[in-house]
Amino acid sequence: MVSPSIPVVEVLNSIGDGKKYITSEELKKHNNPSDLWISILGKVYNVTEWAKEHPGGDIPLLNLAGQDVTDAFIAFHPGTAWKHLDKLFTGYHLKDYQVSEVSREYRKLASEFAKAGMFEKKGHGVIYSLCFVSLLLSACVYGVLYSGSFWVHMLSGAILGLAWMQIAYLGHDAGHYQMMATRGWNKFAGIFIGNCITGISIAWWKWTHNAHHIACNSLDYDPDLQHLPMLAVSSKLFNSLTSVFYGRQLTFDPLARFFVSYQHYSYYPIMCVARVNLYLQTILLLISKRRIPDRGLNILGTLVFWTWFPLLVSCLPNWPERVAFVLVSFCVTGIQHVQFTLNHFAANVYVGPPKGNDWFEKQTSGTIDISCSSWMDWFFGGLQFQLEHHLFPRLPRCHLRSISPIVRELCKKHNLPYLSLSFYDANVMTLKTLRTAALEARDLTNPAPQNLLWEAFNTHG
Repeated sequence: MVSPSIPVVEVLNSIGDGKKYITSEELKKHNNPSDLWISILGKVYNVTEWAKEHPGGDIPLLNLAGQDVTDAFIAFHPGTAWKHLDKLFTGYHLKDYQVSEVSREYRKLASEFAKAGMFEKKGHGVIYSLCFVSLLLSACVYGVLYSGSFWVHMLSGAILGLAWMQIAYLGHDAGHYQMMATRGWNKFAGIFIGNCITGISIAWWKWTHNAHHIACNSLDYDPDLQHLPMLAVSSKLFNSLTSVFYGRQLTFDPLARFFVSYQHYSYYPIMCVARVNLYLQTILLLISKRRIPDRGLNILGTLVFWTWFPLLVSCLPNWPERVAFVLVSFCVTGIQHVQFTLNHFAANVYVGPPKGNDWFEKQTSGTIDISCSSWMDWFFGGLQFQLEHHLFPRLPRCHLRSISPIVRELCKKHNLPYLSLSFYDANVMTLKTLRTAALEARDLTNPAPQNLLWEAFNTHG
């Protein structure tokens, strides 16, 4: 039976080759939670019910609803996922299905990497990282329990912050199914590493991170750019955009204007305590009515963290040392929060939903690599190759450096940006971006007397 929402003329036009066709315009109409269709390699699938069970959550499917999503599907799914598509096939094909040259070459690269077994070859980095993290945590606990020196306690706090940084990279790997051999073990590793040791729910991370990958640097779809009232990377956020991810307005009110006006000064202090917000976001998600995979395990893991961490802090001799210990650990981990923002804050942004037919282009436009020597790869956890990771999120970090020249050449061939900066230069560029938005927030283009005074103070001191 022909779906009532498909024009009969489209079906009649398809009789010649025995296939049923719809156009891209018709596919676009199936773009809501109760009627959600997508196309992969020109075949149309109804994923309305599957969205509720999708391991990556419903957000990626909703963001790309009514479009051809071939590139994104290839990026996020192993070869075994293709067999599950048959049961979702509508019987229709996309009449005007086209593939750009860059997408064609991207898909060829992904196929070559898969044939070489690169997605399965994880190297020994995970073992080394686990041993390193275990050593750091042991040193922290030993310093707290067996030393009476204030400076040893502060060093222990710094070591704990460094351990959290390395653990976050492992949690990231597990969340992308890169760390362990099976999905089940990756889930266990994610909850143990994320919830139990860092106090940040892997469920919260997956919820936001999958949306970030799909809608990289969309101001209203990417949660990683939605930090009002504290930060705004673009003056477009001054229009009080509606966050499609959070389902609420990102209000740019006088309070937000005040904070944003000084954001190039407050950026680093905010990063030092950004962890507090992550704890809050974890708790808010776990107590929400939203459907959360493995909610019980996530709650249990988070409770484990809020048991051992306060106990460790309580072993310090007095409250000033306890507060200082926590602040030191947060400040060291803040280096990682800075790194995460450097990868995207100064890159190109846009407003609106992601488009499946320019998925590759959006990843190159919205990401910045951090250039460093190979001996520093451990410090950045592979995420210094941000573009490579965004293009091949399932690829274990041990391969990212080796594919970097290939990605660079592909971008050069198709006149696409490939921005790789030193850690220092990336900081400078990010601060310039924040300062530009800060000055625009002060309405310096139409200065009132108080704004002229404000400009003079900040320009000349």
